[in-house]
Amino acid sequence: MESADLIPLLERLDDDVDDLEEAIAPILQSTVVETSKKLPVLDKAKFHVMTAYALESLVFSYLRLHGVKATEHPVYRELKRVKQYFDKIKALETEPEQRTMVLDKQAAGRFIKHGLAGNEKLDLQREEQLAKEKARAQLKASLLAKKAGDTTEEPPKDVSSESEIDTDPTSDIASDAKGADLLQEVQSSEAPGASSKKTKKNKAKSSAKDERRKKRRGKEEFKDHNKQRRKKKDDTRKARKAT
Repeated sequence: MESADLIPLLERLDDDVDDLEEAIAPILQSTVVETSKKLPVLDKAKFHVMTAYALESLVFSYLRLHGVKATEHPVYRELKRVKQYFDKIKALETEPEQRTMVLDKQAAGRFIKHGLAGNEKLDLQREEQLAKEKARAQLKASLLAKKAGDTTEEPPKDVSSESEIDTDPTSDIASDAKGADLLQEVQSSEAPGASSKKTKKNKAKSSAKDERRKKRRGKEEFKDHNKQRRKKKDDTRKARKAT
């Protein structure tokens, strides 16, 4: 083959290498471990297996180009081993078979309760939990009933009834205060640490935004660098053709 025929092929190879560099740039900017951290378990396994297969395929091709019997080299055995992992991942991706037998949860619960019936400590804990749940339900029901009663119109009262109410005004205030305290205790026991969770979420969101901005800047700089390099190559090719 003449040199005139090789020049277009070399230029095409150069362009293909540039396209490959652009495609794998996000992977090369960080380590394999850092890139796979954000992936789910199955995608992480695919990423590691594909990376190993690509590297070993390059070594296999390099050996064949240099006249080495690649099938007798240890890298050939590694390639076969990596292909087995491809089959395992494919088997995991297929939907599992539906089970014909189903667990009867109610029957299992009866067996467990019967087995733990002789344990006094667990019985006491269960009774305390049930008592707390009943108290919370009664408190909420009474508060809702009281709010509904306040919204309805009150009938006209006699002077005698008004005097009876005025004689003991502190009883209603005390009951309202107790109800408010109990409601606060229930709300605090049901949702502890809500403010701390909100602050953690806000911090995580801000850090994620900063990382996205950095990645965008890096990608734009890499694209500009590739454009300038391709422009230089085109100029050199034009100058070569002109001469």
